Amino acid sequence: MPFVSTNPATGQIIRRHRAHTPAEIQAALAHTHSAFLGWRELALSARSRHISALGLQLRRNAAPLADLIVAEMGKPVAQARAEIEKCAATCDYYARHGARFLKPEHPVGSPRHAQIVFEPVGVILAIMPWNFPFWQVLRAAVPALIAGNTFLLKHAPNVAGCALAIEELCRQAGLPAGVLRTVLAETRHIPPLIADPRVRAITLTGSTRAGRQVGALAGAALKPCVFELGGSDPYLVLPDADVAHAAALCATSRLINGGQSCISAKRLIVVESRRAEFEECIVAEFSRRRLGDPTRPDTDVGPMARADLRRTLHAQVTASVRRGARVLLGGRMPKGPGFFYPPTVLSQVQPGMPAHDEELFGPVGVIISVPDTEAAIALANATPYGLGAAVFTRDRRLGESIARERLDAGMAFVNDFARSDTTLPFGGVKDSGYGRELGQYGLRAFVNTKTIWVR
Repeated sequence: MPFVSTNPATGQIIRRHRAHTPAEIQAALAHTHSAFLGWRELALSARSRHISALGLQLRRNAAPLADLIVAEMGKPVAQARAEIEKCAATCDYYARHGARFLKPEHPVGSPRHAQIVFEPVGVILAIMPWNFPFWQVLRAAVPALIAGNTFLLKHAPNVAGCALAIEELCRQAGLPAGVLRTVLAETRHIPPLIADPRVRAITLTGSTRAGRQVGALAGAALKPCVFELGGSDPYLVLPDADVAHAAALCATSRLINGGQSCISAKRLIVVESRRAEFEECIVAEFSRRRLGDPTRPDTDVGPMARADLRRTLHAQVTASVRRGARVLLGGRMPKGPGFFYPPTVLSQVQPGMPAHDEELFGPVGVIISVPDTEAAIALANATPYGLGAAVFTRDRRLGESIARERLDAGMAFVNDFARSDTTLPFGGVKDSGYGRELGQYGLRAFVNTKTIWVR
C-alpha cells in the first residue's frame, strides 16, 4: 500500500511513496540498534557537534524544507519557515546545554561515595503526527540523540516526504549512519516493533485513542513511554480582563496551523458580563486573518491537511448549530479545490454539542459563557483532557494563583497563549498524556538514571 502525499491546497497527488516491507522495517531497526552501540560510546562533546551540524543543515535548507511542509500538509509558508528555525534553535540549545543536563549528580544527604549518572537506553521508536512534521519529530529526536540513544521514526503517511527528508538531513549533517532512520510503516507493522527487545522506549504524539492502543502494547512489553495526546485547552476570560488583548491572543492561538494543533485555544470560556464585547473583538480578529494560498507569505490560514479532517470538522460545526449554537462568522464549506475551511466562530455553545464536548481540530473558535470566575475554573477542568490552559486577567496575582493551583493542565499561561518552548517541559495530564518533552526534563525522559556506589 503506497503512502500518498496530497497537496491540501489543490487536492492533487504530489507523490506516491512505496511502503516499506516487514523485512525492510526489520533491517532499519537492526541498523538503528547497531548504530546505538557506537553512538553511545561517542563523547558527549562529539554528539553535540553532530547535533550542531544538524541545526546548521536545517538552516541551509530552510526554504526547500518549508516548501515541502507547505506542499504536504498545507501550513502557510511563513509558519513553515518558523517551524524549521525552531528545530534548528532546538539543536543549538541541546548542543550547548546537554552536557550540563547529563552531568553526574551527588544528591543532598546521600553517601559521599555515591552518585547518579544518566545513561542512554537504546533505540527509541517515535510515532509522529503530520501537523508539525519537522518540529514534532526533532523536539523528541534531538534530546534523545544527545543523550546517546538512536531514533526509529514512523511518521504520518501524508507527510512521508518530510519523514524521508529528516533522515536525509541527518546524513547530510554527517551523523553516523543509522542514528536516525525513517520507516514508511503501515499501522499493522507497529506492534511487532513495540514488542521487539531492541526497541527500548516509545514516544508518541497523536490522539488519545492512539495513545491507549500504543500504551497497552508498551505496557505488555514493559517499555517506558512519553505520550503527547489530544487536548481541549480552556482559555478563561475573567471579568477584569483586557478583552481586546485576550481576543487577539485567543485568535492567534486558535488559528496557528489552521487550528490543527493539540495545544490551542479550543474552549474560550468567557464570563457573561464580558461576552458581548469579547464576541465583537474575536470576530474582528478572526476576520482579519487571511485564508488562502499557503505559498503566499501574507497568508495566515491555509487549507486543512486532509479532506476527511475537513468533513469531520464541518460535521461537528453543523451538529452544534442544529443543537442551538450560533454562528458569528464562517461555518460554511467553501466551494473549489483544496481542503479549505473558513475561520469560524461559534457562540451560545452548551453541553451536548460537539463544539462543547469534543475536540475540534481546525480553525473554529468556540465561545462558552459562564456567570463568574468560579464557574469558569470549574468548566475549564470539566474535561478528560489536560494539556494547556490560559487565564486573562489584569490581576496578575490572581491569574498566577489560578494557573498554578487550580487548573488541571501540564502548562498554564497568564495573559498569553499556551505554546511550546525548547527550554521548558512540554506535556499534559489526564487523557492528554504523560511524560515530558523539551528542556532538561525532556532530555532525561529516555535515560537510565543509574546509582553508582564506589567505596
